[in-house]
Amino acid sequence: MKILTVLTYYRPHTSGLTIYAERLARAFVQRGHQVTVMTTQYDPSLPREEMMDGVKVIRVPVAARVSKGVLAPTFGFVATKLVAQHDVVQLHLPQFDAPGVAFRARLFGKPVVLTYHCDLFLTRTWFNRLVNFVVDFQNNMAGRLANHIVTYTQDYADNSPYLSRYASKLTPILPPVELPVPTPLAVSAFADAHRTKERRPVIGMAARLAAEKGVEVLLDALPIILKKYPNAQVLFAGTYQNVMGEQAYSDRLMPRIREFEVQGHWTFLGNLDPIQMAAFYPNLDVLTVPSLNSTEAFGLVQIEAMLNGVPSVPSALPGVRRPVQMHGMGRVSKIGDSASLAESILSVLDDADQHRGDIDAIKKSYDPDSVAQEYEKLFQRLMKR
Repeated sequence: MKILTVLTYYRPHTSGLTIYAERLARAFVQRGHQVTVMTTQYDPSLPREEMMDGVKVIRVPVAARVSKGVLAPTFGFVATKLVAQHDVVQLHLPQFDAPGVAFRARLFGKPVVLTYHCDLFLTRTWFNRLVNFVVDFQNNMAGRLANHIVTYTQDYADNSPYLSRYASKLTPILPPVELPVPTPLAVSAFADAHRTKERRPVIGMAARLAAEKGVEVLLDALPIILKKYPNAQVLFAGTYQNVMGEQAYSDRLMPRIREFEVQGHWTFLGNLDPIQMAAFYPNLDVLTVPSLNSTEAFGLVQIEAMLNGVPSVPSALPGVRRPVQMHGMGRVSKIGDSASLAESILSVLDDADQHRGDIDAIKKSYDPDSVAQEYEKLFQRLMKR
């Protein structure tokens, strides 16, 4: 099967969406399919075309940036050529160009499957309201043109204004999650580098420093946690400098974060590759995902942590709460409530044995090969129609 995957950002850009797309594309290749990823050349230094783990990546030049998105005038031209060459088109939303690609697939008689990752929720300025309106319009056009839509969980679908419109052509498929198996030496070296043996408990957060991630909720909860565990520290894995569209948010939080850094209670780790992430998780006592709005639909990092025996404390957002509810590893806190977050983290830290799960079963559920098989069944069913 020739699969065309289309999304705005692909690797080396780091986000839950790009990681999902990369894992799924690799799994398709390993199952014998021919996969092309069409994306944007968001960084001019990236090659226009390359092979990555057996996946052909084609990047379309960017003319301008709009908020967190980009404008690529030749995207439609390239899409026309690629759609004609493939058997099925998979679009990752939110994506401005999605309806144009979906329309081309319809013209060529190729099935279109949307993977809907999250609702878009930008900070409330007049310009962002306009961006939100345009992206919502484009997503809805893509939804009408698509043959089928995939989302992570029914919980998120039931609470999404977008997905609830398309309940008749919706299938929940759990996301692909994988990590290298860490070596004891790598885990120990990480512990030595970040003093996780002496400064415990260790609270992990793996995200971009972005407004929707709720970093300020953790900042407000930390003093409560420190009263009981004065040696506690936060290890923050992910981009924290020059995050697109988040400079004002960063400027607002950094003075408080720097105070915790000086006291040894907060460490920015920056972007970690998969091998480094594999050493990161075993050094945690708990992971937290205190996200604030529906731009967070699941939190793949929760499953990565659970695969390493680490419980999670997410906010009660639809979809985001499901990993803990399904697998029993952790506790859900109230959205945007620092006292609830602190209480939930302390509860997990105080009774770790109560929050252990069936790691083998979790691994099987999220194995990229298993997820690729679910997509295969869907693609084949649509192609027969």
